[in-house]
Amino acid sequence: MSFPWSYSVLGLVPGLILTVVVAAMVLYTSLIIWEWCLRHPEVRDVCDLGQMILWNKRWGFWFTAVMFLLNNTFIQGLHCLVGAKYLNTMSNHSLCTVSFSAIVAIVSWLCSLPRTFHSLSRVAAASAFFTFISVLLATIFAAVEDHPKGFPAKGPKQVHTIPAPGTTFVAGMSAFLNISYTFIGQITLPSFIAEMRDPRDFPKALWAVTIAEIFVFSIVGAVIYAYTGNNYMTAPAFGSLGDEVYLKVSFSFMIPTILFLGVLYASVSSRFIFTRLFVEGSKHKTDHTIKGWVTWAAILAVTWAAAFIIAEVIPFFSDLLSLMSSLFDSFFGFIFWGIAYMRMRKVDYGNGFWKKRGLRGWIGIAVNVVLILTGLLFLGPGTYATVQSIIDGYKQDSFGGAFTCADNGL
Repeated sequence: MSFPWSYSVLGLVPGLILTVVVAAMVLYTSLIIWEWCLRHPEVRDVCDLGQMILWNKRWGFWFTAVMFLLNNTFIQGLHCLVGAKYLNTMSNHSLCTVSFSAIVAIVSWLCSLPRTFHSLSRVAAASAFFTFISVLLATIFAAVEDHPKGFPAKGPKQVHTIPAPGTTFVAGMSAFLNISYTFIGQITLPSFIAEMRDPRDFPKALWAVTIAEIFVFSIVGAVIYAYTGNNYMTAPAFGSLGDEVYLKVSFSFMIPTILFLGVLYASVSSRFIFTRLFVEGSKHKTDHTIKGWVTWAAILAVTWAAAFIIAEVIPFFSDLLSLMSSLFDSFFGFIFWGIAYMRMRKVDYGNGFWKKRGLRGWIGIAVNVVLILTGLLFLGPGTYATVQSIIDGYKQDSFGGAFTCADNGL
């Protein structure tokens, strides 16, 4: 639901083009990951893969692990933020916003306590289904209602095929990072591939997901933007719905995802730490011991406390997405996989592999250099643009400050 806002900043045509381009880049890099995992079936997660890509140095493992844990904790923070938005919206701000965020963190901590992924795929499928219903309803409601929320206070509705005059680099980069964040999920793929009965089937799922994402994201983004316009757009776009019933009904279908995805990332992070605190074969890893459960609960508590702080320090949806994208997707979305391609081709063809493969080699090296440069674009100018956007938001008092009681409901 950040796509309509991104399209309002970038313009409809550039927004749609970037949606397809980013999807294609994620598809390509995911196939690189798949090829690496087929060559190295011992890879269990992205941290193992990161160490191997970075010349099998131990610092590569720890660098990847720190980025992995920070990325997951930021995602948990995002869910604390969105959960507080939801509770404020449903209750008409009956409690202080920081209290709502704390409630979401505590409930999520309790839901994270189970130590196994039993029936995870079913819960994930249900979460995806309810999210689809939520965005479908929001799209339909945006089309059938007479006008967006706040109309006509901000003047006639404005819809632009190209960026509106005066669009800044900071705003444009933030919108681009929002689009990229939604697509980029390669951090989870090594774990998924390792669990497959036949990893050779991975491309089938990858193509199906990518095609579905392009259609859903583009249609939802374009339709809601077309019926809402620049001057009445919010992020997430639920807040643009003028009818309060429409808003609350469509937003409510997001509850499973608000809880499930945060819990999933918390469990993944905690399991990564937990399995390395106890040696292989320890009874605390496999049996129901007091020490094992206290350690597990404490690790989860630390991750959710950190997530709560992040949600309060960066209490704004679009900028938090952009910050995660610039800091972490630069590596997990682009840089790692450009390096991985070059390392695999060097093993296959030796030094100067791009010269030995003819045109295919030159195209391959060019594409992967572009991937690495794109990652550096995210990390450098992208981080600058996001930080500047956060600073501008605080100066304009757009979101009430950190640890605030101000209403952040839609």
